Amino acid sequence: MIQSIIFPMVFGFAVFMVGMKLMELALHRLAGPYLSSILERSTATPMHGMAVGTITTAFLQSSTAVTILSIGLVNAGLLTFSRTLGIILGTNIGSCITTELIGLNITKLAIPFIAFSFAIWLLTALLGEMGLLPSYKSSNWLKPLRSASVAMGGFGLLLAGLSIMQSSGPAIQESELFSWFLQKSATSLWWGLAAGTILTALVHSSAAVIGMIMGFTMIGAMPIELGIAIVLGANVGTCATALLASIGGSKAGFYVALSHVILNISGALLFMPFIDQLMLVSDWLSGTPSSQIARAQTIFNVASSLLALPVCYFGFIKKLDPAGNSKV
Repeated sequence: MIQSIIFPMVFGFAVFMVGMKLMELALHRLAGPYLSSILERSTATPMHGMAVGTITTAFLQSSTAVTILSIGLVNAGLLTFSRTLGIILGTNIGSCITTELIGLNITKLAIPFIAFSFAIWLLTALLGEMGLLPSYKSSNWLKPLRSASVAMGGFGLLLAGLSIMQSSGPAIQESELFSWFLQKSATSLWWGLAAGTILTALVHSSAAVIGMIMGFTMIGAMPIELGIAIVLGANVGTCATALLASIGGSKAGFYVALSHVILNISGALLFMPFIDQLMLVSDWLSGTPSSQIARAQTIFNVASSLLALPVCYFGFIKKLDPAGNSKV
């Protein structure tokens, strides 16, 4: 069990998270100097905020990073709670990019991604720090190119970690615990929702959980409808990090985290009775079980955000902006 399940899962998850963080940090280095000002200036309406939240999350590959940044801006008094609601809706849409990329089943490209990114990084080191070509040492394009190469390498590690985790699928399929979980889930898909919530809250990565579920459905170890229920739960579990980030901040910052929780829980509760319909629509839009899970995640997040968008225009929302910057 240790060699066939625990080691591949732990090691694969570690590689996945290293890749995710490398990609997130490199992309944040590219956009970081401009991100705060973009969020401050481009959230005049919830629609603008949703567009900005979608784009920044898709670029940074982390809805958590954008949500936490929004909480920080609110705590600093640079944004009001009401102006962050659109951003929160957009982060859910932008987060679908990662799962859609994973759904393309390109894990076999992990090594080429890593090798190519290392070659580009080495080129920037030779031209820059090592002064191989002195005229290029102060070039403005070297740092962005290096950050882009690190982001590409991070994506390669993400794919490699996912491939390692998925290699334990057959062994997990044969385990007694997994059989028990499938039996319970056969009586109620709410077990899947609970599992997705708990797993994501523990590992702080919905992409990792959804990636594993894609692997299980791909080898036929898990029914598609159960996989979709776990995906809905993963969207709820991802709120845990935002709640932790809001502790000790202002009341408005706590409201931002709370709105994130309400959005995802409400969306999950709304879609749970319609999992069969969601499965049929995602099946029509996809060609493989893993891409079907990715489509279901995208449909759920886009629909939830669009349904919640009109609420952001209600007058009572602005009345929730706390006076000053009082603590919770």
